[in-house]
Amino acid sequence: MIYSFSEFSTNAILKVGDESLLTPFKVSKQLNIFAFIRTGTEKAEIIVDSIPITLEPYTVIALTNVQFFQYVSGTGLKVYFFNREFYCIKDHDKEVGCAGLLFFGAEQNPIIHLNENEQLKFNMLHDIFVDEIETKDNIQAEMLRMLMARLIIKITRLLKEKEQIDTNKKDTKSELLRAFNLLVEAHFRNEHSVQFYADQLFKSPKTLSNSFARFNKSPLKLIHERVVLEAKRLLIYTDKTAKEIAFDLGFEDASHLSRLFKKYTSLSPSDFKKQLKKAS
Repeated sequence: MIYSFSEFSTNAILKVGDESLLTPFKVSKQLNIFAFIRTGTEKAEIIVDSIPITLEPYTVIALTNVQFFQYVSGTGLKVYFFNREFYCIKDHDKEVGCAGLLFFGAEQNPIIHLNENEQLKFNMLHDIFVDEIETKDNIQAEMLRMLMARLIIKITRLLKEKEQIDTNKKDTKSELLRAFNLLVEAHFRNEHSVQFYADQLFKSPKTLSNSFARFNKSPLKLIHERVVLEAKRLLIYTDKTAKEIAFDLGFEDASHLSRLFKKYTSLSPSDFKKQLKKAS
């Protein structure tokens, strides 16, 4: 069964369920969403960026939105899908954010084994997720984000305890994209040009564009999406004006941010703010 949550004001999406969430990925395609997959008593077979992976019983894997994924087999799974707008729009410690150890901060998708005690804790957390998704009230979104933060913190702690991560079979282009995203996360407030990030990675802008073509994303679009995501966060969670937000995000002229924001949301920052007030 699939449980879904969506938030109109932010375009946030969260889906919690079993392997039926993975059926659209019976053929390999880009995820376009962050994911956790946890096995139960049975193993599962998946393919990530053309690399076959066997998930042994009682393990959990983290996947990023830029990866190509295929679901081969496995039942009794617990699956979590969420987009940037659901979790990344909030401030988090770097280790447990969307550019943290489990996602762009990791060299390869970490697979964590859960002992019997951890299995019980994760099962309890899953039940709470389902209960909260079915509870419709004005604090539902905040509760679900808190639960996702708890899930990510628990898995991050287990990853840090793990003595060694197998770093064989790296996908060079995926690694380059992760490195690019980490740089964007660090500098997007001041640096909006592809040239800056290309210089940091010792690549040409053209090389970056060619490398990212398989992900159906351009380097410039990734920068813009991160800027717009932060603008949304500031509009939602602060009282700053559109002009102040533009200055915070490195724009000397607020109209430049307004045009960019409208390109990706179909609304100006001020109209977006008005829409939030109507929805609250």
